[in-house]
Amino acid sequence: MIEINPSILNSDFSDLRGELEKIRTADMAHIDVMDNHFVPNLTFGPPVVERIRAISPIPLDAHLMIDDADRNAPVYAELGCASVTFHAEAVRAPVRLAREIRRLGAKSSLALKPATPIEPFVDLLGEFDQILIMTVEPGFGGQKFLDVCLPKIRRTREAISASGLEIKLQVDGGVSKDTVTRCVEAGADVLVAGSAVYGAEDAGTAIAELRELAAAHTH
Repeated sequence: MIEINPSILNSDFSDLRGELEKIRTADMAHIDVMDNHFVPNLTFGPPVVERIRAISPIPLDAHLMIDDADRNAPVYAELGCASVTFHAEAVRAPVRLAREIRRLGAKSSLALKPATPIEPFVDLLGEFDQILIMTVEPGFGGQKFLDVCLPKIRRTREAISASGLEIKLQVDGGVSKDTVTRCVEAGADVLVAGSAVYGAEDAGTAIAELRELAAAHTH
């Protein structure tokens, strides 16, 4: 079953309650946390995420594009995010952090920027509930999908299949009606869509269309 997690990065921040309501048919709300250090953009931190958690009709999928994930990531599990994603490039002890996130009751997820290979993490797959492959450089919404990341998605899917473990494979960046087929055929089963959902006339319809397209190309 393909999951659709709309990113609220492209939503109207002045009406977060209304914007979250628009995506209540999605699986999770994808929350992009940026600190203006790890990526050249600043969004929101724990106080706003805590408020989003209180008003969201669906669980939160926190994507932390922040430095010093070892110290800062557990806070988001404590706030009640259902899934907490930290970046391989921003962590010193990924296994320890993944275990801490799980101990706090959230799913642990590892994100890789476009140039970061999956291979160093293949033996650690069992520590994660999800792997996130970025198909744009993190930091800004509305970027063009990078097809060069498709082979990495395939290799990650092969590694997950070989492990025999239940690990989700999420793709984030430029996901739209034009690219969803490529993502799913490469092995993704969780799709993050921002402008494709919030830029549509009706967010609920956009979510349904993405689901339909994805289901039609699922192996």
